Amino acid sequence: MRTEPEAQEKRLPAEASAWPLFCPVGRALDLIGERWTLVLVRHLLGGPRGFQELRNRTGIGPRVLTTRLRQLMERDFVETVRAGSRSLYTLTPFGRTLEPIVREIALWWVRNLMNGSGPYSDTAAAAVIEALPFMLREDRACGVKITYEIRLTGKGGGVWTITIDDGSCGVREGFANHADIRYTAEARDWTLLALGLLDDRKAYAQGRLIKDGTGGSMAWYFHQPSNPREQDGGNSQ
Repeated sequence: MRTEPEAQEKRLPAEASAWPLFCPVGRALDLIGERWTLVLVRHLLGGPRGFQELRNRTGIGPRVLTTRLRQLMERDFVETVRAGSRSLYTLTPFGRTLEPIVREIALWWVRNLMNGSGPYSDTAAAAVIEALPFMLREDRACGVKITYEIRLTGKGGGVWTITIDDGSCGVREGFANHADIRYTAEARDWTLLALGLLDDRKAYAQGRLIKDGTGGSMAWYFHQPSNPREQDGGNSQ
């Protein structure tokens, strides 16, 4: 006669076949592994966004974007908030627990693949600026405290404050309370500079990039995409 533990052991394989495998990576990807999911989280980390703004920032088609946002809401990563007459999407506290994952994915790509994947296409200036925390060279930023203000004009322009503080980088929209250095440029020119599609020395000489204040070059503290077509380009911005 079999003992109860023996009977349970005998039944286990058949019953367990319907259970999900214990694999932390697999179970996590069940929730966040669809294409565009973490891209949307990355953009919502910067603050609440409207549907059209998310479309413009990511290039996701409207049907796929609708599906992904619905899934994120069903999984309690995203919720909606009112901003006047508008409805915006924002991360829940649970959604913000994904920030370290997004950051590590971005850093892995920046450190290992960015310079072998260019040249890169034009994109929104806001998307480039908000990616700066993922591109910080911590070895150069250690012990540094400096604030930059970026003023961009034209389509996609705005004002951003970038703060480097002892190996970390923060980005927020708006004017700086005190800026050590201020950059002024057309939004498109700034984007081309950041993507390595415009030589910064030419931009300075032509007056397309203006720098006010004293302190270290902002580019020194960040990983920079290289442009294979301009291997001799400067990097003094």
